[in-house]
Order: sequence, then structure tokens, then C-alpha cells
Amino acid sequence: MRVDAHVHVWRLARSDYGWLAPTAKLAPIYRDFDLDDVRPCLRGAGGRAIVLVQAAPTVGETRFLLDTARGSGGLVRGVVGWADLASPEAPDTLGELSADPLLRGVRPMLQDLDDPRWITRVQVAPALRALSRLDLRLDALVTPRELPALLEMLRQHSDLTVVVDHCAKPDIAHTLWQPWADDIAAIAATTSAYCKLSGLVTEARRGWTVEDLRPYVEHVLASFGTDRVIWGSDWPVLTLAGSYADWLAASEALLGGLSQCEREGIFGGNAQRFYGLE
Repeated sequence: MRVDAHVHVWRLARSDYGWLAPTAKLAPIYRDFDLDDVRPCLRGAGGRAIVLVQAAPTVGETRFLLDTARGSGGLVRGVVGWADLASPEAPDTLGELSADPLLRGVRPMLQDLDDPRWITRVQVAPALRALSRLDLRLDALVTPRELPALLEMLRQHSDLTVVVDHCAKPDIAHTLWQPWADDIAAIAATTSAYCKLSGLVTEARRGWTVEDLRPYVEHVLASFGTDRVIWGSDWPVLTLAGSYADWLAASEALLGGLSQCEREGIFGGNAQRFYGLE
């Protein structure tokens, strides 16, 4: 089963998407997006299941995503929501949300926080322990800036199931390599974390090519191996830099040298195993 492990939907009237504004850069996606918008893309890609991922730092949006998932006719197999992991009430909030079996994890928006070491704060540790206890995953939305702290946290919470979103957003547009390359390799080598092959085209230059992406993808594959890499589209943010079909075609070209079994894992099986999807 093909799984798109990173899809967003949003409704502007909810008014909790602080990052989403009608600026010149974001104007093309400053509108409502729902499952009916993405279904044609999935049919064209042979996709049968998706994971919805939070786009607002509110529990209210998490409940909205869970409601959307329940009404999806089986398309949405899991939801990655949000909770304030630094709050003393976080363990109770996570326990309440996890009563819905469609909740498979949470995602703190670490890239947007002023403190790049926020995930290592002592106040966050009880929530991280609760995630493990509740069999919930952590999606790490990070840039290269947050990778050292993420590695420190992962070493302290080795039982936590974590995926690094968007390959940690390397600066492909400016062909920057270090310290991203060493830091992502260290996470792969010394922890059990997974990595999402997603979000790369929006980090590349305008008019990107497959060859612009290749060194970064090959480094991720060499570091994590094919059994800890998960494909996602990052739709509709993806559409700022290309179509769903563009990213899928680029991904298939970049993964073309792998075996059929390895490709099937990256395009679906690894996501099913990581998130525990039915």
C-alpha cells in the first residue's frame, strides 16, 4: 500500500495558523485545503492512504484533523497532532487525545521556536516520557539549527519513536552541506530515528532539478538506510515549488536504483510500520 506520510489540510476561518499569511511567498496556498483537493493527486500517484500532519500549534486543530480523518472513508490512516509539551498538563492532554486510535503522534513546531534547544528543556521531559508510554510518535519539525539539540534529546529518550521531518530542511538553494550532513548522519548512526523524504523541493532553488536534490537524498539514504526513510509529499506546501506529480516523479528517479522491495518500503511500508497504521 502506498502511503503519503505527510499531508496537510486547513481551514483559514480557524485562525490558528500563525505562519500562514497572504504574503507574496505564501499567497498561492492562502486558502482552504481539504481532502477533496488532494484526492485527485493521490489517484494519479496510486496512493491509497495518507497521514495528516498538524499545521497549527493548537489542540483545537488536532481535534479538527481527527474529525477530518474519521470522515475520510478510510483515506486517512493516522493523524500527527500537537500538544504543548512544556505544559504541566501535557501528559494528561496526550492521554486524552490518544483515546482516539487515529492519533499516531504529535509534532512540536521546533523550527519556529526562539530557543533551538527547547526540546531538551527539563519541563518537556514528562511529556516525552508520556509519548513513549502512550505509544505515540514524535515528528521533529527542525532545520539544521535544531539538530544538535534533537540528537541530545534522542540520546536521553532512547525509547521515543521519532521521525525527522523534511530531512531537517537542508539549504539546497544555496548548496549548503555542513553542518547539516554531519549532524543528520550522527542522528542516523547513534539513534533509532527515521527520516522523512519530504519538503525538499521547497528548500531548493526556483526551477530545481532532480540533480539539485540528489546529493541530499543520497546522503539521507546512506545514513538511515532504506528501512528508516519514509516518503511524504508535504502537500499543499509542496505546490509552492512544484506539483504533486513533479515531486513524485523526482522521487521515483532518485530512488530508481533501489530494489523494488526497498522502494515499496519508502513509499509505504516504512510509514505503516513507523506509525503503526492499520
